[in-house]
Amino acid sequence: MKGDTGSTPHDRKPVHLAVYDTLADWETGHTTAFLARAGYGIRTVGPSTAPVTSIGGLRVEPDLALDGVRPEDSSLLILPGADLWDTGDDLAPFARKAREFLDAGVPVAAICGATAGLAREGLLDDRAHTSAVSFYLAATGYTGGERYVETDAVTDQGLVTAGPTEPVAFAREVFRLLGVYEGEVLDAWYRLFHDSDPSAYAVLEKAGAA
Repeated sequence: MKGDTGSTPHDRKPVHLAVYDTLADWETGHTTAFLARAGYGIRTVGPSTAPVTSIGGLRVEPDLALDGVRPEDSSLLILPGADLWDTGDDLAPFARKAREFLDAGVPVAAICGATAGLAREGLLDDRAHTSAVSFYLAATGYTGGERYVETDAVTDQGLVTAGPTEPVAFAREVFRLLGVYEGEVLDAWYRLFHDSDPSAYAVLEKAGAA
């Protein structure tokens, strides 16, 4: 399936996946796996290039440091959840980088605790969004509560948000945003991986997306 720009796998800009200590490693697996299958390079971005360790104990050595990432060199910035989003300001630079991306017209996808980081940065005040629960974001003191949507995942003005229990819906929104899968193929992908609907596989196979 082609991306939204009609580009080939060789000239697509990479997707940047933020990695930091305590990152929730299960939240972005569907997204990065199928983006990679669609021809996107996945580059990991840390606070520095020093190794980080996920909640699941996975050791990740970032490809590059956050201060070396430019929106014009990227197709998407993905921000997974992490305990550190709620224990201090260590990850605030990633929220500021998200603002830089969005201001440049490059999309951002945030899940779980990363949504709270974006709320603190003011990026959810004027966008429809979701998260784990509304009062989780309300605790940040942000002013976007009226834009909160009780659903699995939301895309608005180039920003995808989702709660921690919705990694498949999160991926679906990213695929739609980038044009990786569309229409009945996107619906079939979601039904297969979210609902375990075996009939969806035939649709994906016919479309060459299985």
